[in-house]
Parts: sequence; C-alpha cells; structure tokens
Amino acid sequence: METIGPLLGKQALSATGAIAPYQVEERQQMKKIEAIIKPFKLDEVKDALSEVGVQGMTVTEVKGFGRTGGKKEVYRGSAYVVDFVPKVKLEIVVPDDIAHQVVDAIEKAAKTGRIGDGKIFLSTIDDAVRIRTGERAEEAI
Repeated sequence: METIGPLLGKQALSATGAIAPYQVEERQQMKKIEAIIKPFKLDEVKDALSEVGVQGMTVTEVKGFGRTGGKKEVYRGSAYVVDFVPKVKLEIVVPDDIAHQVVDAIEKAAKTGRIGDGKIFLSTIDDAVRIRTGERAEEAI
C-alpha cells in the first residue's frame, strides 16, 4: 500500500484501488503576528521582542489610516488632511506557545496611549520552509 496526501487521520483510495492512510505529520502550530505601529516605537518594540526570544522579523514601511481618517496638518497657513499616516508593519512567525507573550511585548512597548498607536493581528500558519536547508515548520523559523 502506498501513502497518499497530507491530511491528518484520513484515508483515500490509492491508484490500485486499495485504501491507504494519509501521511500523519505531527507539527506544532505556529502563529503569524502582524503589528502596525508608530515608526518611532520600532526600536523599543524590537528590544522587547528580543527579551521574549524572537530571533527574526520582517519590517516594512507602510502608510494607512484608521477610524480618524488621517490627520490634519497646517502648512504655510493652509490646513490640509494627510489621508495616509506613515506606520511600520512588523511580521513575525513564532511557535504557538509564545505567541501571547510576543503580543503582550509588542502591546506594552508600542503603546503611547494616544490615537494611532496601531493594531496587532494574529493568524495561524500551517507550515514554513527554510529555502536554503529545506527545514520545515518550527525549525524553519
């Protein structure tokens, strides 16, 4: 009998018509944490993440707006609205068991108490692959 497919605990018909179990791969869940923060808070957040064991992240300069719809500025006596406010987006993939520590560290380090402090989003990651070595899942992060 041959093994078919990546799903856990299921069965399928093989090419010969025999029932074959799917491969069972036990992998720990991972979380992707995306945080949109004020740019001047990046160093504080990076230091806080190092303290909880985060070894890498992706940082992107982004622009956006939330409920406030941007901010009003006065330039040479004329008032205008800046629709898109500059922010920094952090993307971090961590093992599920430290995800809440990472979120707490970002929240505490990025908070100013003012409008526009940002948002944090969590999503589940099914798999990760380190291209150079072929390592998968938690070993790849």
